[in-house]
Amino acid sequence: MAKPRPTTKFLNFPSVISPLLLLLLRASGGAGAGTVSDTLINGGNITDGETLVSDGGSFTLGFFSPTSVPNKRYLGIWFTASAADADAACWVANLDNPLGKAPSVLVLSSTGGLRLLDGGSGQTVWSSNMTGASASSVAKLLPDGNLVVQDQRNSSAAILWQSFDHPSNTMIAGMKLGKSLRNDTEWSLTSWRSKNDPARGEYRRVMDTNGLPDIFTWKGNVKKYRAGPWNGRWFSGLPDMEDPNYRLFTVQMLEDADEVSYVLNAIAGKPFTRLVMDEAGVVQVFVWITRGWTSFPWLPADDCDDYAKCGAFGVCNAATTPQCDCLQGFSPVSQWAQGNSSGGCRRDVRLECSNGTTADQFKLVSGVKLPDTHNATVNMSATLEQCEARCLANCSCVAYAAADIRGDGHVSGCVMWTGDIVDVRYVNPGQDLYVRLARSQSATRKRDVAKILLPVLASVLVLTAAAFYLVWICKLRAKRRNKDIMEKAILGYSRAPNDFGDENVELPFVSFGDIAAATNNFSEDNMLGQGGFGKVYKGTLGHSLEVAIKRLSQGSGQGVEEFRNEAVLIAKLQHRNLVRLLGCCIHGDEKLLVYEYLPNKSLDSIIFDATNKHILDWPTRFKIIKGISRGLLYLHQDSRLTIIHRDLKPSNILLDEDMSPKISDFGMARIFGGNQQEANTNRVVGTYGYMSPEYAMDGAFSVKSDTYSFGVIVLEIISGLKITLTHYNGFPNLLAYAWSLWTDGKAMDLLDSCLAKSCSRTEALRCIQIGLLCVQDNPNSRPLMSSVVTMLENETTPLTVPKQPMYFSYWGAQGAGENTSSSQNNMSLSTVLEGR
Repeated sequence: MAKPRPTTKFLNFPSVISPLLLLLLRASGGAGAGTVSDTLINGGNITDGETLVSDGGSFTLGFFSPTSVPNKRYLGIWFTASAADADAACWVANLDNPLGKAPSVLVLSSTGGLRLLDGGSGQTVWSSNMTGASASSVAKLLPDGNLVVQDQRNSSAAILWQSFDHPSNTMIAGMKLGKSLRNDTEWSLTSWRSKNDPARGEYRRVMDTNGLPDIFTWKGNVKKYRAGPWNGRWFSGLPDMEDPNYRLFTVQMLEDADEVSYVLNAIAGKPFTRLVMDEAGVVQVFVWITRGWTSFPWLPADDCDDYAKCGAFGVCNAATTPQCDCLQGFSPVSQWAQGNSSGGCRRDVRLECSNGTTADQFKLVSGVKLPDTHNATVNMSATLEQCEARCLANCSCVAYAAADIRGDGHVSGCVMWTGDIVDVRYVNPGQDLYVRLARSQSATRKRDVAKILLPVLASVLVLTAAAFYLVWICKLRAKRRNKDIMEKAILGYSRAPNDFGDENVELPFVSFGDIAAATNNFSEDNMLGQGGFGKVYKGTLGHSLEVAIKRLSQGSGQGVEEFRNEAVLIAKLQHRNLVRLLGCCIHGDEKLLVYEYLPNKSLDSIIFDATNKHILDWPTRFKIIKGISRGLLYLHQDSRLTIIHRDLKPSNILLDEDMSPKISDFGMARIFGGNQQEANTNRVVGTYGYMSPEYAMDGAFSVKSDTYSFGVIVLEIISGLKITLTHYNGFPNLLAYAWSLWTDGKAMDLLDSCLAKSCSRTEALRCIQIGLLCVQDNPNSRPLMSSVVTMLENETTPLTVPKQPMYFSYWGAQGAGENTSSSQNNMSLSTVLEGR
């Protein structure tokens, strides 16, 4: 172990220090302000303005004030590369006891304990409250950000106290969450009261050890969110923990006689990452990228993460509307008629269990987050077959599932539920849940019916066998023809490892007959909208799955290449701000894509509609702007390869039931691989007004092309005006109008009039400036989407001054023209501009 680097302060402090004495101690301390060291030895101290810096420089311990509360001071640890404020704090000592403006001091007392003394009163406002320390103890800020007190009397330098045992609202690599079974110590997160107030808030994130280990977010005494039981590989409701594309930590689960906890471990080569539970109980992942924080909401991912949203024996599906349904064999209680699903479901037929004998059966429910295990029994030595037998023998047992799914598809142990099962939702990949039903609901009735019908059916089958055989032959030939078409159009492209990084992409195919039935044979009453690509219809597949079906017209310009591009690409992309592809179909000349149905349609149908635009107040529009930016960041940086959308516009931004945005229409998207940064094309695709200058004129595109489109959309969302308005207020288009207002100091005049009452002036001005930064003429001047997300999420991030954008007068003159070449104002386009 390296020898500690001592500070030069060796003063011993009584329990209470007068302000005058504190100032004298500060004057005689030895080391000046800003001293860089990682260790305090006995009697050492640091005062406000001084810091400890970990070996390697990654973390700093010192005093800071939240941005908007300069009179309150806190002792904390932050990631050195970021600013010393509440946005970057990884740990705070005096959460509920802020210090005043007078210089305060942290001291390692003669007994080896840490104490934080207020510079005004001299009172101890926080201490490490530890036992076993001595005069040989030292305090050290370790390279992983853990502040420890160590006993130097032995060679192992045993840790007597550590900040990692006392987290606030943040977890970083090396920290753990769980419980000690030996002394009832709990490692948990507690939200702050507000963004700039570290005092303990309403939310707690704790490990629940009743049943299988699970992580709960509580608001007071109410359960809000649940990660799902630990299954040996991940928490049941968080399967992306196992996805290498999203993994920023490895998780080590500890289960023994001493404790039940999980530890976050860093992965070499990954950027610094922290998990933060904010004041609303939402867990976000913050990643340090390009000298700024990029945030990703993690839990809740959607409404289905709300605890027990669908009540007892209900199941939630985020891809459907309504989201709640009952498990098979159950029906909603009466409250569902009023739109309240929290009452859950009740059995259609009572269980037949009696005196240890049963005629009951189990129904398999696949792909779910397992229910809350507070009322469950865990047996880690039993097999699934043994669990089934034990559950059947117990009249109170209503369901069972595997407890540990590690290994080559094999499971071990099981968990059995008694009473109601709650908080079940579909996830991908999910687990198998076996729900108990009365056999009379299906098997007994089927057997009785079979006894009557079998003789009749046998006669009918003999008479019609030849006819069925002929029909089967015809269908088989047709199926083979369709399979050949699908393989040529889709599968050949999806098996392109150079593009997608693996050999196969699983694409669910939906039959044309099912699609025709779902849309009432493509009835006009089912049509949601249309564009240059064709028409979009609303449909219902199966009993309740609402979908949006895009039927490509033969003249859309989106041929087999674009169709397979969109199908394969969206199937590979998974992000909350990207639309989900559920299936596809090729039938003769028909090409169809099946998407999740989003009830609020597209962004342009609201912001440009005088009747409906008031629906989107400023907080909602700001949420939409941030959501679009996160979706683009995923495409550009966080997906497997760099994806350039190339046709980003409000009509391709869809809104779900919560008005959260989802980017759609990837038919014109391009994939970059390796170190490729930009490309050129002689086939310019997109929509006038949203195409960047270098793309429209020279066919050059990059991630900065999408950034330009995003900037245009931001200004449209703020103003409620279309980019292609003809000579609005004497200006050729929206960019010219916005730039003029900006330079005249009248940027707020750009704001849509319906936002006057709900608008945050600070946020609106920030968004306008970001929009203008994104539409600058030179692509090198435009920010990356990682920087855009940081600027939107963190109001303290400084913004540069934008440069005047280029105005294309033909955009205003021709509108959002389609399939047009253009040459005006001595600027010519040598390539064809293909609108969509």
